[in-house]
Amino acid sequence: MKQWSLCFRVWHWLMAFVIFGLLATVLLRKTFLSWRANSELIVSKLSSFGMSITHDQAVSLAKAIRAPMWEWHIILGYILVALVVYRIILVFTHSGIQNYTNFDTKDLHQKAVSAVYLLFYGIIIIMSISGLLLTFNDKLGLSENFEHTIKELHEFLFNGIWIYTIIHIAGVIIAENKDEKGITSTMIGK
Repeated sequence: MKQWSLCFRVWHWLMAFVIFGLLATVLLRKTFLSWRANSELIVSKLSSFGMSITHDQAVSLAKAIRAPMWEWHIILGYILVALVVYRIILVFTHSGIQNYTNFDTKDLHQKAVSAVYLLFYGIIIIMSISGLLLTFNDKLGLSENFEHTIKELHEFLFNGIWIYTIIHIAGVIIAENKDEKGITSTMIGK
């Protein structure tokens, strides 16, 4: 069984924590903290108390309620960028180099796994760059159309992260129960 370096294992678990945090903030933003649903709730509840509020005011309140949570998305995004840079550095270590050597000798399954990882890294890099562009769009002076395109790309690639996460967890469970017993323990310790 392949032994992973401590640096790679720490990177892996930090990356998992950050990605789950990012996924959770998006899930919250789209469900419980949706400004659309919550603005309607605010209007409805205030109306039941005999108070009125405009739709725009309710939207402003709903967005203010979720703002602290969305700050976590941005903070986790910065950590993701740092982890991407760190992973690029890890590629040049012995542990990183051995992942991509002897590609020709790998079987079809191993090549497919490597391809999925490379696709994941590509998506993560593009998401990191697009997230930074969205965060600093005012300072960069991006046009509204370009910002909209970047946001759509960022949100589209997010679907790839969901898919990858599901495939990764399922793949580890299958591998652990078939031909790669101990794969989970090698990512936790030596």
